[in-house]
Amino acid sequence: MAPLLDRLGTARAEDFTRLATPESGGRESAVLVLLGEQADTGPDVLILQRAATLRTHAGQPAFPGGAADPEDADARATALREANEEVALDPRSVTVLAELPKLWIPVSDFVVTPVLAWWHAPHPVHPCEPAEVAHVARLPIAELVDPANRVRVRHPSGWIGPAFAVRGMLVWGFTAGVLSTLLDLGGWSRPWAPGRMVELPPTGATPAPSAGTDEVDETSVR
Repeated sequence: MAPLLDRLGTARAEDFTRLATPESGGRESAVLVLLGEQADTGPDVLILQRAATLRTHAGQPAFPGGAADPEDADARATALREANEEVALDPRSVTVLAELPKLWIPVSDFVVTPVLAWWHAPHPVHPCEPAEVAHVARLPIAELVDPANRVRVRHPSGWIGPAFAVRGMLVWGFTAGVLSTLLDLGGWSRPWAPGRMVELPPTGATPAPSAGTDEVDETSVR
């Protein structure tokens, strides 16, 4: 953890995305990047999968999180409250380590602060509202950095970005972009071949991601 925390001290939004975060405007929100450890699988990260029936981001893996409420003191409070509401995470079991740079998602005009935390007292978690969250998983870091599980995805818009195919989940978009950068900053990434491409199906429920972007395939932009 020490190398990651050292590098996060000087990290900028540009390390995570090519899109500049606006100086004002945008809806404040936060996500919880919760790292833990299990005896049999080692270090891991908590990921939830959105319900397939949602109007937006249906079925997509994500960090717990959401929009700030007026009573939230700061981004940490937002991330912990949302994780409690979504997967019954006990905020007392978590030690917040750092706040990452704010990242802008133009399609929703959200300004997202990823909050990095350590799960010092892990406990069972579960979807609190099945209509919103279908599944909760702890994905081992060792499996995320396995070159066999690294791919890139291409959105119908032409957007191309990193992804992880782990334990039946395809983690892509904003979540995969943040994860990929954190794995690099922590010195945990392993060399992998970026030639494996997964085509995302065209759907109105899957807007193009806006953080962690690799490139735009100009030949496929319509």
